[in-house]
Amino acid sequence: MLRTRLIALLTVTALAASTAACGGSDDSSKDNSSSGKPDAVKVGVIPIVDVAPIYLGKAKGFFQKQNIDLTMELAQGGAAIVPAVVSGQYQFGFSNVVSLLLGASKNVPIKVVANGNNATADPTKDFSALLVKDPAITRPKDLEGKTVAANTLKNIVATSVNELVRKDGGDPSKVKYAEVAFPDQAAALDGGRVQAIFLVEPFVSSVKSKGWKQLGSFAAVSPNMMIADYFTSAQLLGEKPDLAKRFTAALKESLAYADAHPDEVRQIVTTYTTIKADAAAAITLPKYNPEIDKASVDLMNNLMVKDGLLTAPVDTSKLLQ
Repeated sequence: MLRTRLIALLTVTALAASTAACGGSDDSSKDNSSSGKPDAVKVGVIPIVDVAPIYLGKAKGFFQKQNIDLTMELAQGGAAIVPAVVSGQYQFGFSNVVSLLLGASKNVPIKVVANGNNATADPTKDFSALLVKDPAITRPKDLEGKTVAANTLKNIVATSVNELVRKDGGDPSKVKYAEVAFPDQAAALDGGRVQAIFLVEPFVSSVKSKGWKQLGSFAAVSPNMMIADYFTSAQLLGEKPDLAKRFTAALKESLAYADAHPDEVRQIVTTYTTIKADAAAAITLPKYNPEIDKASVDLMNNLMVKDGLLTAPVDTSKLLQ
């Protein structure tokens, strides 16, 4: 299991300081817009359907048009990507809103540059699902005293499950969480290691044949909830504002294109995940909105206070441009 995400976030400021002392990231990521040489950009992402637009945008040449030589690197979750971006390992990253707010609350020097994805507005047909195997567990309140698998701890999964339990009249403080990567969650539920799992596509559709009961989804928390964002370090934004502007422009074009071309999204998913074309045809896609939804950030901010992750809401001006 990866090291505890809270430790990663507490130590990330030190990583940032060390990066600054070394003069920032290496020469490969310098802003070369004036010279015409493409900027080499690494982006930390997760192998899930959420990030399909950035892969599709690269394939369509949207980043090349912005003079960016784009590379994606896979990680288990957004909480692990945050310190990698601050340290300069990645120039940009993809992370869930909760992990980003938690970082901002600890003065981690990060800034959101673009939306990532949103819930589908239909709680029963979302790209995410809270699933259980035990027929005795019939509603979110029944998760009191149970263990739920989350891809990383203290992220948007736990915050969302807690709110579903709270809405159902339960006590979310009685729900336990175990860190299990998305590809391993079905086996963890089958084997009894956990009593519930929270998956996103392409993993949701892959377990539908098992007949497990769905208790909720991101859309059940808030219909159009923004799940994740792309972000960069405050250092890169200050030193290379033109690069950040061009990256954001390419990403917005990618998001709009992906939302309008679902068949191409399903095809591109097969290139960076293990899902096959026939299975990809059955997945439920999230919404890909080019614009950041501040109301969703405010919602997560307040839910994190209810969960005790924050003592007070984060000043979102620290995080959003």
